[in-house]
Amino acid sequence: MSATHTATAATESAQAPASAPAALVTGMVEHVLALAATWTRWDGEPVHVDGRTYTPHKAVRRVADHLVDHLAEMEARLAGRPTEPDHWHASATTTDADRAPFTPDDLDEARSRLTRLARIWADRLDALTPGQLDDSPGEGWTFRELARHLGESVYYADAVGDLS
Repeated sequence: MSATHTATAATESAQAPASAPAALVTGMVEHVLALAATWTRWDGEPVHVDGRTYTPHKAVRRVADHLVDHLAEMEARLAGRPTEPDHWHASATTTDADRAPFTPDDLDEARSRLTRLARIWADRLDALTPGQLDDSPGEGWTFRELARHLGESVYYADAVGDLS
């Protein structure tokens, strides 16, 4: 996918109504899964973007890790606890598992994993009042800003692109 499309997707996510943070997260996952549906055609050649290496499995891993990481942050802050720093290797590391072929079974697994994570996020965000979204406890982005940030996770999928 081109850098222009990546920028467009990120801009569209950032322009979603400020009152709909859950839609930013669910929309991001829908975008990722739409691209992932084309990745069973991946030829095994990693894509190099911004000095990093991307593959279908790595894109799914990064989106899932990003959702889990910030969900843990939000829940800790809501519980009044300090957040735990993550120890992900993030996109700096490409594992052997990241280089594996992306099969229809992998696509099914990605759909289950990412759809459920998006639903957890949407339910949690929808349960918060506007005040909680904008005056979030603890240090860091407000939860509305956090949802906007998660919407930018389309980057990982856009790096691999549409392989149809």
